[in-house]
Amino acid sequence: MTYFKTFTFALVLAAASLLSPGANAATVAAPSLTTAYAAAGTRDIVQEIINVIGLKPRFELMPADIDNAAAVVYNGKRYILYNERFLAAINNAVHTDWGGVSIIAHEIGHHLNGHTLSKNGSNPADELEADEFSGFVLRKMGASLAEAQAAINLLSEERSSRTHPGRNYRLEAISKGWRSANDQLVASAKSPQPDQRAIARSQPSQRQLQQLHREERQPQAQTQSSSLDTKFVLSRVHFSKAPKEEFYITTKLHLVHVTDNGIKIIGKLARTNNPEIPYYFESDLMKTVYVTERGMLLNRQGQKVGYLG
Repeated sequence: MTYFKTFTFALVLAAASLLSPGANAATVAAPSLTTAYAAAGTRDIVQEIINVIGLKPRFELMPADIDNAAAVVYNGKRYILYNERFLAAINNAVHTDWGGVSIIAHEIGHHLNGHTLSKNGSNPADELEADEFSGFVLRKMGASLAEAQAAINLLSEERSSRTHPGRNYRLEAISKGWRSANDQLVASAKSPQPDQRAIARSQPSQRQLQQLHREERQPQAQTQSSSLDTKFVLSRVHFSKAPKEEFYITTKLHLVHVTDNGIKIIGKLARTNNPEIPYYFESDLMKTVYVTERGMLLNRQGQKVGYLG
């Protein structure tokens, strides 16, 4: 027991980027980066986190010669830097690798919430936002609340400081994010599966079919046809805000909009690694929409915006 207390105290001293000023500063001195990524077969934490929130990673996760972990901007590029031994020590202390995942998620939260754009360093409000993001992500990834809170419960100071809130505030922020994600998952699981209604068949001309093939090869092109052969359709897509508009997923996984002026490809169905929300629409023309395993369409806030069928 004495050894564990000593070890815990050492971890608290080591956690500078989570618990001391300047952890999420926008500009930092050149870090001493290692040249190699983690060994092959290591869990791809960033990709797992990105998969559950549906965003493209615009930063690199790299092992570095630093004390712990930090979100930084260097030469205009964003990084999540981490000390491999530090994360291993955290995981050993809390007896689960969710400890390290929560720390990386916290740092990613700094980037995604825009905290690294500021030159003012750490502050309690930013830290709580990053903690809430961490709790949200870990629930989406399958962690329990205790697992999501384990690292911060171990590392954070009991009292608040100028740069960081106290332990109870941080645990509550993680809990808030975790509960928000849990509510979304529960709501999604309870949503009724939409009826698989057949799409009315049409009889387009040979010219219209040729135009559709050209559409599939050129995503932004438009045809002069206002109908779509069901042999090229996987599913009808219903958007709540456009109930009278016709949207379909084609056999090439394109999301198309059929109007009186023709057919336009507005996005493409892409896969995630989350079995509960396995797909999302990748598009430059609309905000990200996720597709649950039951065919519900959700926005980034987890609100229902439509369904397939």
